[in-house]
Amino acid sequence: MIAKIRYHGNMNTAFRESITPLESYPELAKAVGVAGLYFKREDLHPYGSHKGRSIPVMIDTYAAKGDRKFAISSSGNAGLAAALYVRELNEGAYAADPLELDVFIGNNTAPHKAERLNQLADDHIRVLIKERPLQALTQAVNEGTRSLRQSTDDTALAGYLSLAQELSEEKGIGAVFIGTSSGTTAQALAAYFKKQKTPIQVHIVQTASCHPIAEAFEPYEGQDEDSEADAIVDKTAHRKDALLPLIDATGGRGWIATNEEIGAAREMALTYTDLEISPNSALSIAGAMKAAAIGWEFTGNVVCMICGE
Repeated sequence: MIAKIRYHGNMNTAFRESITPLESYPELAKAVGVAGLYFKREDLHPYGSHKGRSIPVMIDTYAAKGDRKFAISSSGNAGLAAALYVRELNEGAYAADPLELDVFIGNNTAPHKAERLNQLADDHIRVLIKERPLQALTQAVNEGTRSLRQSTDDTALAGYLSLAQELSEEKGIGAVFIGTSSGTTAQALAAYFKKQKTPIQVHIVQTASCHPIAEAFEPYEGQDEDSEADAIVDKTAHRKDALLPLIDATGGRGWIATNEEIGAAREMALTYTDLEISPNSALSIAGAMKAAAIGWEFTGNVVCMICGE
């Protein structure tokens, strides 16, 4: 079943009509060395990825307050979620007063992601290639545009409430592994699990080229490399101070995956699930594999977040 999430008014009135699939893979679990292993298929979200949970809540929240111009710097997924949602609103609720959206992407954005974004461009949605996308976003904000950057806006955390609830409602889950850039998704999940006293460990997985949060748990002494997981780009890590104690509180950990480990995770997934997982989503599997290899103790089944491209 594919998720269908509708947002009405603001973050306090968000509700879900159905959920993204949680798929069990016993053979993969056996190969990895855990009791049970599930994929949370956020790649099947109607807005393209797990970002589709948070970005619409941010847009609804600020549009309700009168904002009409939005901008985001993105490696792909967040920009796609924003463009899909703005187009939907402009064809419906805001047809008479359309929202404006600028999506700033870099020169190294994956061609297929740039192509998908460009297909959504119209008179109100602009996809702009910039040498420094974040700098372009800052300039747009200074000119009065509302930023949709999740790493510095706690409104974004509310968007992942539905995801936290879905995971909490499933019996037998002991840990969730998440490929992590800014840490927004992980912070939202860990905060919810802590508040609700839900015994689910939160594990973040970062890359050999970008690991400002995970290195607090696993100092990296390997070779620097351009990671195949190109969505992990946030080296500033504004959420680090808030996220680290939350991860500790859940009993989770941070992990760093190399390209070799990401490749092994993708191959493992293909072998035992017939799914071609993107390098960014494969981070969660790589983290689970590393944890199992050192005998990490789980109190239940392991969930790997398949977040999108």
